[in-house]
Amino acid sequence: MRLAWPVATLVLASGCPHGDARPGGPSPTTAQVIERLTAAKAEMRSFTGEAVMEYWLGGDRFKGDVLAMGELGAKVRIAALSPAGGSPVAEMACDGNQFVSINYQNNCVLTGPCTKASIASFFGIELAPDDFLHLALGTPPVLADGQGTVAWDGKQGVQRVSLTGASGTQSIGIAVGKDDQWDVVDTALVAGDGTPVWSVKHAAFSTAQDPAGKAHRVPGKSHFTTPNNQKADLTVEWRERKVNVEIDPKKFTIAVPAGLPTCGAAPAKK
Repeated sequence: MRLAWPVATLVLASGCPHGDARPGGPSPTTAQVIERLTAAKAEMRSFTGEAVMEYWLGGDRFKGDVLAMGELGAKVRIAALSPAGGSPVAEMACDGNQFVSINYQNNCVLTGPCTKASIASFFGIELAPDDFLHLALGTPPVLADGQGTVAWDGKQGVQRVSLTGASGTQSIGIAVGKDDQWDVVDTALVAGDGTPVWSVKHAAFSTAQDPAGKAHRVPGKSHFTTPNNQKADLTVEWRERKVNVEIDPKKFTIAVPAGLPTCGAAPAKK
């Protein structure tokens, strides 16, 4: 579905405060932040869900229902559904090694190694498959060797974490709620040469319970950006999502119909 209006703005605008008033006591230390966020990330291994997603594909803005699932180990499956009937108009799968992306409207296919380019082939944003999973679940990768500061950001209403490590710098905004509940409402990663890698903003957090009965905080709305081109962003509003579920490995493979040409390739000479 093509849209004529600009990028939809989720309730993620700069300057909008998050969480409760400033928590009592001192801010957590950098080591405590890294330890807690790393532990939360380690608890998440898979998800399935349905969402409304909006993104740039070429020069057009698309919005529609998307089925998505992911599992650690570079396993991702995405299907964009037709508004006319719910059948896929495009789908992509990474099986941990190779990826397949089929555009059913243009009757063409892309294949290759499963890398950040695989996600970019579908959404236009460059994210490693496992980063896509964790950013979607609100458990972002954190600079493991990061050193820096944690300070209260009164304008945003978050604990602002600023990290510097061998591989770059990272900013993380943490909204602290009741019972010391942490929600990562924004984070941005910049490479060591100063090049932005990715950024994401989250809103509308809720609690998702996994099959083992453990509760996890997950965002209901997200906005991703990467700098690989001028129109590289993705907005997501989840309708349904399950975390840490068992997924049949066959779900991460797609059978390519015989005879499909490569997307973007010149027509075969007759």
